[in-house]
Parts: sequence; structure tokens; C-alpha cells
Amino acid sequence: MTGPLVPFREVVLKVHSRCDLACDHCYVYEHADQSWRTRPKTISDDVIFRTAQRLAEHAKTHALPSVSVILHGGEPLLAGPARLRRICEELTSAFDGIAALDLRIHTNGLQLSPRYLDLFSEYDVKVGISLDGDRAANDRHRRFADGRSSHPLVLKAVELLQQERYRHLNLGLLCTIDIENDPVAVLDALTELEPPLIDFLLPHATWDDPPPRPDGSPTAYADWLLAVFDRWQEQGRPVPVRIFSSVASTLNGGPSLTESLGLAPTDLVVVETDGRLEQVDSLKSAYEGAAATGFDVFAHTFDEVAAHPGVRARQLGLEGVSETCRRCPVVRSCGGGLYTHRYDSASAGEGFDNPSVYCHDLTALVRGIEARTPADTVAPEVADPAELLVAQEDLTRTLLARLHADLDGMGGERWARAWELASVLESSEEGARGLDGVLAHPYTRTWLLDALDALHEHRPEAASGAADGLQTLLAAAAVRAGLDLRVPAPYRDGGLVLPTLGRLTVAGPGERGTVLLRAAGDGFLAGTATGPAERRIRRRSEPEPGWLPVRGFALPGGPSPGHSFVIDDLDPYRDCFGAPAAATLDAVAAGRLGAALSEAWALIEERAPAHGAGSLDGPLTFTPLTGVAPGEPSVGRHGYGALGIGADEDAGTLAPALLRGVRRAKFRALVDVTDLYAADGSWEHRMPWREELVPFSRLLADVHERLALAAFDPRYRDGVPQALDTLEGAAELTVGGKRLVALMRKEF
Repeated sequence: MTGPLVPFREVVLKVHSRCDLACDHCYVYEHADQSWRTRPKTISDDVIFRTAQRLAEHAKTHALPSVSVILHGGEPLLAGPARLRRICEELTSAFDGIAALDLRIHTNGLQLSPRYLDLFSEYDVKVGISLDGDRAANDRHRRFADGRSSHPLVLKAVELLQQERYRHLNLGLLCTIDIENDPVAVLDALTELEPPLIDFLLPHATWDDPPPRPDGSPTAYADWLLAVFDRWQEQGRPVPVRIFSSVASTLNGGPSLTESLGLAPTDLVVVETDGRLEQVDSLKSAYEGAAATGFDVFAHTFDEVAAHPGVRARQLGLEGVSETCRRCPVVRSCGGGLYTHRYDSASAGEGFDNPSVYCHDLTALVRGIEARTPADTVAPEVADPAELLVAQEDLTRTLLARLHADLDGMGGERWARAWELASVLESSEEGARGLDGVLAHPYTRTWLLDALDALHEHRPEAASGAADGLQTLLAAAAVRAGLDLRVPAPYRDGGLVLPTLGRLTVAGPGERGTVLLRAAGDGFLAGTATGPAERRIRRRSEPEPGWLPVRGFALPGGPSPGHSFVIDDLDPYRDCFGAPAAATLDAVAAGRLGAALSEAWALIEERAPAHGAGSLDGPLTFTPLTGVAPGEPSVGRHGYGALGIGADEDAGTLAPALLRGVRRAKFRALVDVTDLYAADGSWEHRMPWREELVPFSRLLADVHERLALAAFDPRYRDGVPQALDTLEGAAELTVGGKRLVALMRKEF
């Protein structure tokens, strides 16, 4: 097995190997592995010391920011306060100056008292308590050896943990599922206690010893959990439920939140009371010795355990699940189920190369949660172009706010005055509209990203460059808003470019300074504090001495001014594509390119009207590039709405290029603001029209783009149905991605 070792960030430390309950579903005492019988009852001083030293060494070697140590058993409280104090002292001392230590304890709660909780408060030991629901549910399994109920004592422990002085230690409740219990009654009993978290656990089972299914239903456990989910929704989701949160996270492209689901590599190891190092404890349900590694804290490092084949097998992600699971569209969410639950002694190899014994349950659970929460999980940007535009502007505003925060005063007085002016613009309807116009400009995003890069790379010009950019942007916003405000804007080499408006020449080549701008009538006035009288500039499409406006064109078939395009060969931040930006075009070349673009859009209106001007989300910005292949649009490092194109292309070449470019830009804009697919898999899929294997993200983007081309030229339809079938059955798709693919299928 190849790949780097995954360091352990979570350690289960067995502090006592016996228990004061006789739960008949306990994997430690009631399942296949009976090694507990030969373990010392209580962890020794030597084991405590060596564990603390080995673990601190492991954290230092891998520069881990934090490590969780879970005190476990048996019943850990049976170790007594003195022994638990010794454990906390040794671990805290060993980790001092190396990594943060997250101490936890999982207990049945029977022995919990203020004496323990005062100790836990001293060392910040968080407490999780096992409780299976109401009294009837809890007493089904969690009884004393003589049959007495444990429920009243557990409730007292929960109530004690809820006291104000101990509430910060409360981790929540762990509930093992029994489908014969009433799911609604179980949830009601747990939520009534107002825990910070509820963790539902499937009972440990294997293909050799499958879970009980009284009615024979292959989805009985999913049905039970979905009944809990429905009740939880009805209650208004009063408490986080880990299994539900995990499924929701993976459906949206995020990580799993529990070891029992998802494809994240395991990073957990167990230290037994005798110092032996073992794999995850649940493996004791499979067969005698299934968790053993042959290592201990006296003679071996944690790195040696991390390299153990059994541990590595649970760190392989997609490659670590069975072939059946790799083909399943819900594998990202279920992860093939808990490793233990895959065991079948009749299988080849080690017996774990199988789907989970809960396979049908996990599939039904993921599908059921997905079906019940579409409003929570589908980003509106996927289906609503207006929402996408809003989200893109929000992203730009977020970057601007981040630049302000990261400058943290380094921008000096100029930045402070400009930031104050931004607030003034925001305070009026006209000013806010003008500011929105320049923030929506694609190359505003380029400026922000460049400014953040310069700041984080500690370039000397970072702060002054940021202030220059903001002043220029605000000057353009004030002019667009028609506000009678004198706004300073810096010029370099005799001139400046006002984003979305044009290039103003103020002085001779090589000169620099500050020009004062203010809106006036159909244009603006420009002057300096010491120079001659203000010049009047009209904001019109024709050039005039000292002023070259951005060239705008109406789109054929466009119903409103919003359906237009501009040729921006002026903006200094337009050089953000894969190929260099062309020099500013003369009037003849600009007119020729504008005519070719207009003719190309007319062709689109004729042959693929669904993708014509009426389908666009807003204005388009075209920037001429040099050295690009004919018909190859470029999407660069900028905001939504800009495409780089060849400066000398004809309409026939431009039409399909525009279709591809617009779709490419929209797909990238979606990926900017929402997760369409998970980026943590190693899947590759065949691209039907090229018969090559490509990453999922490439296939999704190419199909999205190809659909627009297919409307223009039917030859591009070849392979699309097969590709859509592949996408619809893919494990990588988030709920938002599935919604996009459904829209793509409808479009096709």
C-alpha cells in the first residue's frame, strides 16, 4: 500500500477493562474477541507514562496542531479519580509546548459525581454519556448483571452534567439503535435532556453475525433513522445529530463527520490497559484478534502502527472499499459503511472486501435525507441566474472586506479616506448602484486578487497599490452614480483607466499625480488641485481628445440595455488570461471586431435561439488576446462575465467560441460560489466523444459546455446521452450538482 502515513489525531485510551453494567449488545464483552479477559483491570503508571511520551513524540514528528485522547473502557470511571488524575497530569505535561490536547471520556454515567466532574473541569475533560432513549428503550440492553434498570442513575448523571458549573464539559449523548424501540419516543427522550449533540450508532454486526431484522426488511435501520429524522425536523432540529449532519455534509461535497460514514482515512488508534496498540475497537466484533497489531507502547512508535497493513487498509479512501461500493453513487456519503460491518469470513483475503452488512440501510438513509432536505442543500445559484450574479457580487465584496481587514491600517491615510468614501457611496441609492456597477466589473476581481497576493507576499508596493486601486474604483463608481462629489484618483504615466468607463489622459507621458473627478450631466469634470480649470468629459461611445471610452455594442435580439457587450482593451487588469492581452485597438480594428461579434451573436440567435441574447445573465466583456488558437475562448483570473478572444476572428469561428466561452464562464462562476462535486475522490470517467479517462470535474464541465454547442451544431450531440448517464450515476455529485445535471438533461 502506497502513499504517506496518516498520523493519528485520535487515541482511545483504555483506562479500565471491566464494566459495572452487563449490556448484552456490548462489542467488548459479548462479541467475538474476548481478549478483555486477559487484560489488567486498570491501566498502570508505566503504560500511562509511555503512552504520553509516545503520543507527544508522534504529535511533534507530524507537527499536529492538536490530538484527541478519549478515556475509555470497559467503564473508565471505575479507574477512580486518583488514576484519572494521574492520566490527565501525564498527558498534559507531555503535550506542553507541542500540541493542543483535547481530553474526552465516554462513560455510562453510573459513577459520575461532582468529585469526578471537578477533576474533569480542572483538565477540561469533555464527557459523553451513553443513553439509548427513554426507560423502556434503555432497559432493553443497558441493565445491571442482576437485571436492574440503569436508567434512573444515567439520568442523574446527565442532570449533573447540565449544571451551570459543568455544562461546558458536556459532549452529548451516544445512543445505540435498536429497531424494536419506538424511534419517536427515543428521540423525544433524548432531546428533552437538551444535550449539545446526539450520536446514533448502528449496533455492531458482520455478515457472519448480521443485525436483527424482525420483519426481514433490508432497510429496517434506515426506516428507523428516517422516522427519527422526520421527528427531528418536526421539532425544528433542536439538537445536532451527528449522523444526519454527516450525510448532509457529504451530500454538499464536504467531509464526513463520523468514522462510520464517508471516505476520509481513519486516524484513530487504541491503547489497551496493558499498553498494547490496537486498531479501532469495533473490530472486536469481527473475530478474535481482528484489532491486534502486535505492537505496544513500550517497544513501538505510533508511526509503526500507522504503517500496519490493517490500519493502512482503512486509509485508502475510494480504493479501500469493495468494487460494488466504488460503483455506487452514494459511496461518498456512506463510505462503504464502518470497516467492521463489512466482514465476512467466507470472503477472500482478510474478509473485509465487501459492502457493509447495512448496505441497503445506508443507501436508503442517504437517499431519504437527500429527498427530505432539498431546500437546505441546493444552492439557488444553480438554477437562478439572478442568484448567481448576486453570489458573484457578494464574493467580490467579501474579497474587498478581506483586503481591508488584512491591510489592518497599512494602507495609511489614503486607504482610510477611500474606505470612508465607500461608506458614503453605500449610503445613497444612486451611490450604491454605482458601486455595484464597478464591483460587478470582471477585472475588479482581478485587482482584488492581485492586491491580496501582493500583501501576503509582503511586496513593498502592496499597500500603496491597494489604495490606488480602491480610489480609482470609487471614482468610477461616483461618476456612474452621477454624484456631485470630488473624488481623487491617482494617475500614472499621464493617465488612468476608470473601470467600466474608459481611459482618461491627464498629463504628459511619465507624469504622475492625482486628478479630481466629479459627475456632471452626461459625463464628468476632471481637474487637479493646482492645474487649469476642470475639463468636461462626456460619457459617450465616441472618443474625444484625452478620453477613450470603453466600446459598447447592443446584442442582436437583446430586449434590454442589459443585453449588450463591451470590448474592453483598456483595463490594466485585463491581462489575466492564459494568453497576453492585445494592445488597445484602433477605431477600425475595434469596429471590425465589434461587427464580427454582433454577426456571431446573430448566428447564435438563428441556429440556437435558446442560447442567444435573451439567455444571458448580464453584460459581457470581451478582451482581445494575442497568440490564441482560432475559436478558443479563454476564461481567466477575473470575475464573472469576461472572455478573452482572438482579435482577428470572423463570425463563423466566433459563434461556437462564444457559446463555449459563455458556458465555461458560467460553470466556473458556479464553482466559485457553490460545491457541485466533491474534490476528495480519485474517480476518473470516460469521455465518450474522445474515449479518454478524465477527472469528474472535467467531464461535468465539458458536458455542460457541449450542450450549448449541440444546440448550435447537432454533431456535438454525439456521446452526450452516455455522458449524462455517467453524470447521473456519479458518486462525486453534491445535491447542487445533481440539480445541475437534471437541468442539463432537461436542456438536452
